[in-house]
Amino acid sequence: MDAADTINKAYRFSVAPMLDCTDRHFRVLMRLISKRALLYSEMVVAQALHHSNRRDKLLGFDPIEHPIALQIGGDNPALLADAARMADDWGYDEINLNVGCPSPRVKAGNFGACLMADPDHVARCVDAMVQATQRPVTVKHRVGIDDLDSDALLTAFVDRVAAAGAQRFSVHARKAWLEGLDPKQNRTIPPLQHERVVELKQRRPQLIIELNGGLDTPEDCLKALNDVDGAMVGRAAYAHPLRWQTIDALIFGEAERSVLASEVVLGLMPHAQRHLERGGRLWDLCRHLVQLVEGVRGARHWRRNLGLQAQRRGADLKVLQEAGIQLQDAGL
Repeated sequence: MDAADTINKAYRFSVAPMLDCTDRHFRVLMRLISKRALLYSEMVVAQALHHSNRRDKLLGFDPIEHPIALQIGGDNPALLADAARMADDWGYDEINLNVGCPSPRVKAGNFGACLMADPDHVARCVDAMVQATQRPVTVKHRVGIDDLDSDALLTAFVDRVAAAGAQRFSVHARKAWLEGLDPKQNRTIPPLQHERVVELKQRRPQLIIELNGGLDTPEDCLKALNDVDGAMVGRAAYAHPLRWQTIDALIFGEAERSVLASEVVLGLMPHAQRHLERGGRLWDLCRHLVQLVEGVRGARHWRRNLGLQAQRRGADLKVLQEAGIQLQDAGL
């Protein structure tokens, strides 16, 4: 593909799947900040999808969230294929298989990062998903797990899964210790190894490789794109949403624009109204807003007041509107 085609690819910048973070409300918030970023769902377990009668809760999203990827966890090819068909039916833009989560509960279910020990089985899972959908199937994984942590093993894993039909690899540039570290520690204690992801791309230039881990600013992402195809940001996007308002101009070549916190809060009102009409609580989405205003006078008071008001029983759109107007009056 030529440079013009590449720059328009959504995976050039994406917001990583994060449990309890990247729900439909946070994704709408981020879409108000970046029109072009690829947004990921929280991980949805294929078995839960198969047995649930509340699929709207697990799969529902607002049309403005496009482009959006559904991340699925599981190790049963048939159930993963079923989940891929559901994702197709619901209109997701792509489907991602989680081969990176190191949590003990996920490991007990024999999916997530532990699957890196069995590339052939991951390939069977990917093949089943590819056969079930017309959407791109991608994989998110680590550079290694426990003592299975060599460049040769990483390359062999990627080769095997690419042959099964995976169209992109989102590589968290840390190994995962499945024994002795909890998920939070696995995000910080194993050292970042960006160079290993870059070298993987150099060894396999024909593959689409996305770097995840330790990218804290838009400038970090732009620099990473000199060496890899995509930059994926997780906690830094959740903790500092407005930091990423320059992404569309910086990465995708859009016209520069400034996004105010008040515009995001007030822009959420149509989404909030639909959520309340479905029987949801205002706090379900306002909990994501506490990170929106930072480093300015009165930010702590605004966050505290929003939390108190939005968590009250029967809190309605007036709470959100008043919070937005407060920011607007402050020029934020």
